[in-house]
Amino acid sequence: MDTAMLRSLKIFNGMDEKETARAAEALGVCERAYKKGQIIFHAGKTTDRMGMVLSGSVIIENNDVWGNRTILGYIGKGQFFGETYALLENTALLVDACANEDSRIVFFKIGAVRRLAASGEPWLVKLLSNLLMISVRKNIALSERSFHTARKTSRAKLLSYLNFISLKKKSTEFDIPFDRQQLADYLNLERTALSKELGKMQNDGLITFRKNHFVLNKTKSQGK
Repeated sequence: MDTAMLRSLKIFNGMDEKETARAAEALGVCERAYKKGQIIFHAGKTTDRMGMVLSGSVIIENNDVWGNRTILGYIGKGQFFGETYALLENTALLVDACANEDSRIVFFKIGAVRRLAASGEPWLVKLLSNLLMISVRKNIALSERSFHTARKTSRAKLLSYLNFISLKKKSTEFDIPFDRQQLADYLNLERTALSKELGKMQNDGLITFRKNHFVLNKTKSQGK
């Protein structure tokens, strides 16, 4: 990747061209393409690399030995994943990172940061500051799912999630990044129960939807 492209990435915020080039070299920056469904990071294995979605999207999921899947997060274009495990290096991943569609991923060997700590490189402080901000944003994203799944009913979970997406998109009409099964796995619901509740919510006038496209209808009706 050329330096101009690298400087547009959040991890290199505040760095000049020379600093970006040196940081990229130290981090072993590389790019790889993945097909939809292909595993990027495998649970049970370790990594010293953090990924960033250059195009496409990534799903973070946990799959147990009985075949049950829980989706923990959606990583869109420009977002990062795997930074915690990359810094720890020898800690086995508890989750899989899977390409949600054909995707291009940029990798950064940030485990190298620990070995460079005493080098005095001027770009290192900027890099650490950027990594901190990336980590903070990731923690907020992870807490969002807990906020939705803590609700007691299927409807409450759905309303919480759809309201969040509406606020994020600044519109009452939007597309969600999940298909029906993925949404069920994300909200910790059975797909049949989720589909049934969506139908009821549409009949009650709360929402209008088709596939992953939703419209939130303003109404005083409150679902249980």
